[in-house]
Amino acid sequence: MTQDELDDMLSTPRAETAAALERCPGDVIVLGAGGKMGPTLTRMAARAANGRRRVIAVSRWSSGAAEHALRNAGVETISCDLLDREAVARLPDAANVVFMAGQKFGTTQAAAMTWGMNTLVPANCAERYRESRIVAFSTGNVYALSPVASGGSREQDSPGPIGEYAASCLGRERVFELYAGRFGTRVSIVRLNYAIDLRYGVLVDVALRVRRGEPVSTDMGYVNVIWQGDANRAALECLPLASAPPFVINVTGAEKLSVRAVAEWFARRFGTTASLTGTERADALLSDTSRMRATLAEPEMAVAQMMELVADWVEQDRPLLGKPTRFEARDGKF
Repeated sequence: MTQDELDDMLSTPRAETAAALERCPGDVIVLGAGGKMGPTLTRMAARAANGRRRVIAVSRWSSGAAEHALRNAGVETISCDLLDREAVARLPDAANVVFMAGQKFGTTQAAAMTWGMNTLVPANCAERYRESRIVAFSTGNVYALSPVASGGSREQDSPGPIGEYAASCLGRERVFELYAGRFGTRVSIVRLNYAIDLRYGVLVDVALRVRRGEPVSTDMGYVNVIWQGDANRAALECLPLASAPPFVINVTGAEKLSVRAVAEWFARRFGTTASLTGTERADALLSDTSRMRATLAEPEMAVAQMMELVADWVEQDRPLLGKPTRFEARDGKF
């Protein structure tokens, strides 16, 4: 599989995606479209819209290739520093907004910038688009670690963020809640963990460590994962669900994956032995997906298929983003 074929797979909408957009007239703008997920989600929106509306991608565009590819896919692109309130105010009107901007890695060294990106940027964008529908990406990190024996954290559970990154992400959610309460801004908050591409993600992290003979920590012994294409579809399908107060939904896979079992599977696949460190604890970062399963169509990519695709990609030394998820961190330091 080439990167172009992978991006095509990750950006393929389903019937439910197109139907969700049909329920939301008007243009679509994706804020923070230059990150790991942004290019394929934006391209999916353009494919679902099929030329019937403008789809606009906004980013600082550290990757010119990503911007060029989106333009070739019929997406308009705008360069904007979302920390610049005046620049945000000049962005074009759009009835439908997908908010993807944020910062995670480097929080320990640059906490102030993380708080700025995760609270001031949402405030700028919520102010500009307070009359629009907004799907705002968040993270399962806003929850405390939950008992492995349970089904994971539910949307109605009290937040329990660990560390500055998670706390700032809860701050992002509170900003959108504030605009929903004060101005009736319609918002869906998508608490995502962990999206799987073949170039990054928890499965890629584990596969690479196993193949390189590096240790795999089992201190965070269990994880949820979801194929990035399924996460993209779910986010776009949350546009018509946006409401005031915000509609909150966990977006991830229903399976509770053992990190130990995943590492051992890759070891068998690669004909090697997994080097495992640490000890599984009684709790982990896990999310309950009951609301997602009751509201949206089932994810299309099974975990077994994801693992096979990741193994093939890693074995063939295909391109990687070089951005480990740090899924094993229990202290919230990224």
